[in-house]
Amino acid sequence: MNAVIGHWSHENQKRVEAIIAAYPQRRSAIMPLLYLASLEHRYVSEDAMREVAELVEITPVQVHSVASFYTMFKKNDVGDYIVSVCTSISCYLNGADDVLAAAQETAESVASDSDDDVAVISVEHVECIGACGGATAVQVNYELLEGVTPERAIALVNWLSDTRPEVVLADEMQQLFGGRRSFDWGSTESFGATGPVPAFGPYGSAQEGR
Repeated sequence: MNAVIGHWSHENQKRVEAIIAAYPQRRSAIMPLLYLASLEHRYVSEDAMREVAELVEITPVQVHSVASFYTMFKKNDVGDYIVSVCTSISCYLNGADDVLAAAQETAESVASDSDDDVAVISVEHVECIGACGGATAVQVNYELLEGVTPERAIALVNWLSDTRPEVVLADEMQQLFGGRRSFDWGSTESFGATGPVPAFGPYGSAQEGR
């Protein structure tokens, strides 16, 4: 590999090499490398996009066009936990705006009482995340919980702030803060997200929880 990766950890540099080697064309690795950049830097910075462009041998503009299309690639620094509240029609009709407001207000209150330079919890609204039967649906670092009310959203944000879990588990959050589910989830999943990116084992963003 000719490109020199900037301030990426040695472990993630090894992951970069493995990811690129898995594709017949280097440019096919853009999205996995952007996820890896998000894990390394907490968001996809301009420097990270230039590094990815060099790695896959295309222009930074081409990488930016991918990163800007998908909302899961954040262009600004985010907290350790991203709380994503679905506000599409099913969730909206089940009080998503109130859930979103409760989460935002609680996160702001937590941040004002903290000495951290960067907010620990970021809150956003998102379009449909495919759990209409369990509205209102919420994700924390892209781990799903369903049937969330404003009161449960407040409790969830406070729990994230107080406990700072190293691994975010969907089943644990559902049990603590969820309500009606859209379907039976089946067996308990012991692996979850380790940061504000989706949990993918090969990228190092998934670990087994407690």
